[in-house]
Amino acid sequence: MFFFFLEPVLIYNWLLILAAVIPAIFLMIKVYQSDRLEPESPYLLWKMVTGGIWSAVVAGILEWIANGVLTSYVSQKDPIYNVIMYFGIVAYAEEGAKYFFLKRRSWFSREFNCQYDGVVYAVFVALGFALWENISYVMIYGFSTALVRAVTAVPGHACFGVFMGIFYGLARGCAYLGKNIRSKFFRVLAIVVPAALHGSYDYVASLNSAEGQWIFLAFIAVLFFISFHLVNKMSKNDKYFQIDRRNYRF
Repeated sequence: MFFFFLEPVLIYNWLLILAAVIPAIFLMIKVYQSDRLEPESPYLLWKMVTGGIWSAVVAGILEWIANGVLTSYVSQKDPIYNVIMYFGIVAYAEEGAKYFFLKRRSWFSREFNCQYDGVVYAVFVALGFALWENISYVMIYGFSTALVRAVTAVPGHACFGVFMGIFYGLARGCAYLGKNIRSKFFRVLAIVVPAALHGSYDYVASLNSAEGQWIFLAFIAVLFFISFHLVNKMSKNDKYFQIDRRNYRF
């Protein structure tokens, strides 16, 4: 009898979870299928996804602490609050956490031998992050939130992952050639560029006016178009890394 009354609630919660998870899985499959040269192992990809989930937890803690410090100095009604919150705290906490787990779990992997691999790893970490974040939002706010986030936040995280992965792949290629300064430069860009895009996304999304909504739609349309174009281009032009054994330190 107890299960009879509980069953509708369980079914509804599972539907919410599926609604939160499916967009991320769809994008993962899309990126994975674009890997022409040497598809990555399921084990490594699972490490990327779980790294993304852990990055969501870490970012949430960092944001909570930083927001507490920020609100002690700046009122939430002050326009500068959103600028600092979105471009400084949220953007760097989330993209920095993603990058930390991305590099920790893939940089020295033997499977990381192609340029496009960086995109695959970064997007899988980003979608692991989005998957966990989406489940949290959907369980709190319901099915309508899943529909909105399926076409905004989840692909948005994937797009940030594309830009992170491009620079991350370039950094790995330079490291193999012993070009350590250039490699560090690309690693910085692998955080800074996605963080700038992430901050812009959140800030524009926070605009409540009708004009702000149109700006947001235009922003995500351009972001999605450029990102998918880059995925296709990187996939078609993928190549194995060259290794200078005289300069590269294994």
